[in-house]
Amino acid sequence: MLTAYRDDAGSFPTSTTRELPDEIIWLDLLNPTEEEKRLVESRTGVRVPSAADLSEIEASSRLRTEHGTIYLSTPVVAHANTPDPVLSPAGFILSERLLVTVRFTQLPTFDQVAEQIRTDPDLRSGIGVFTALVEAIVDRGADVLERLGARIDECSRAVFRGNSGGPRPSHRTTDAMRHALSTVGELGERLSLARDVLLGVGRIAPFVVDLGHAWIKPEFEARLRAAARDVASLNEYETHLSDKVQFLLDAVLGFINIGQNEIFKVLTIVSVVGIPPTLIASIYGMNFKTMPELDWAWGYPYGLAMIALSAIIPALWFKWKGWF
Repeated sequence: MLTAYRDDAGSFPTSTTRELPDEIIWLDLLNPTEEEKRLVESRTGVRVPSAADLSEIEASSRLRTEHGTIYLSTPVVAHANTPDPVLSPAGFILSERLLVTVRFTQLPTFDQVAEQIRTDPDLRSGIGVFTALVEAIVDRGADVLERLGARIDECSRAVFRGNSGGPRPSHRTTDAMRHALSTVGELGERLSLARDVLLGVGRIAPFVVDLGHAWIKPEFEARLRAAARDVASLNEYETHLSDKVQFLLDAVLGFINIGQNEIFKVLTIVSVVGIPPTLIASIYGMNFKTMPELDWAWGYPYGLAMIALSAIIPALWFKWKGWF
């Protein structure tokens, strides 16, 4: 889908027809067809990159200039509010008069900027739209990190204070640790996605300021520099959250190991306590002809008492040692 935004005598209409209007400031390509690509290329003289081109990870592929036009690409998070967020490439082709964006998924930040520039005449230029998009992506990244930070704190309380109400059955503890481990893994994955987006945005803002210094208005230059500083601070916060996630992962695995050790300890105690009674029972179970206890009137109760004492004495000793 191709959406063309123009500034005509103070108005800001949108056109999705085959004929592009005059005074275009922003062309937004969403899952573009070959026909739409050719139309944009013939009208603007720029080369519209493919999804494979925008997915390149080299800095030279993501940040470059061709004939005075700046070509940028960065990953963005699609379906961020669903259980399965994914990275999707987004491209920005910026010149002094025009911005062309190429994306392959619906992004709320683009819709937000489209509404914002309708009411803000200062943004009705290619660099104005680009600045608003960068700021919207950074603001959304900050909101995502805030939500992830709150979820990490909640997970931390569940992990370290989950047993405050007293001992719980082992199967409930296992389920809780499994849920905590799954949550920590999800948080780590979402932080990784946020890190990729912030890394990309943190590169493109200074790159545009440096190359477009001659034609970027001081207002937008200052806003792009401020966005770059915000990205730097968000990267530090993301690093802090990643450290907490790693700490939680180590803690959850440690609790799981403790639980396993408790099970092994119980099995060890049971096996040790059960050995003496088994030994005594096996001795008196031998079919020898001359066993003195066979002729005792209290031989059977005596054997039972020996079996019971051989089990109780080790159990009391383990209890005294604090094993259970």
